[in-house]
Amino acid sequence: MRKLIMWNMVTLDGSFEGANKWDIDWHNRAWGEELEQLSTDQLQSADMLLFGRVTYQGMAGYWPAETGEIADFMNGIQKVVFSRTLQTADWSNTRIAQDAASEVQRLKEQSGKDMFIFGSADLSASLMQQGLIDEYRLGLTPIVLGSGNPLFKPMPNSIPLKLLEARALKTGCVILRYAPDV
Repeated sequence: MRKLIMWNMVTLDGSFEGANKWDIDWHNRAWGEELEQLSTDQLQSADMLLFGRVTYQGMAGYWPAETGEIADFMNGIQKVVFSRTLQTADWSNTRIAQDAASEVQRLKEQSGKDMFIFGSADLSASLMQQGLIDEYRLGLTPIVLGSGNPLFKPMPNSIPLKLLEARALKTGCVILRYAPDV
């Protein structure tokens, strides 16, 4: 079975973006040689990316015009965008699905490499409630925004996690890896 991994940069006060959509300039505080290598390693372990509509539209508006190893990967990998309103998905190798829980369960049962969710806090919240996320990877960035969009949305039940790894980077970012503790 494939694993579904949620990867996000997050501030000390729990936001994955600032008060405005795509307000992520604070990522630069964490970026450096180590995080770039981690990003490359993660991409090589994946063969599919999952997005909610808003994150998909932001990524699709950015990556097709970029060049380099990461851009080649982002443009070439299979992508699924979950949306009830999106009619077309023009970014290469992308298809639209509506029922996230059943589609993700189907995808997890297939053979293949890991699947990743980037951004997409609402999609992540719905998949968390269904117990479909196998690992949470966070880049805890040394900044307090004071306001922003929280990564973890209110849920009816808690999800106990166990720590798999905690690794400090030279930039002060801490990479945290957790799995559900079931």
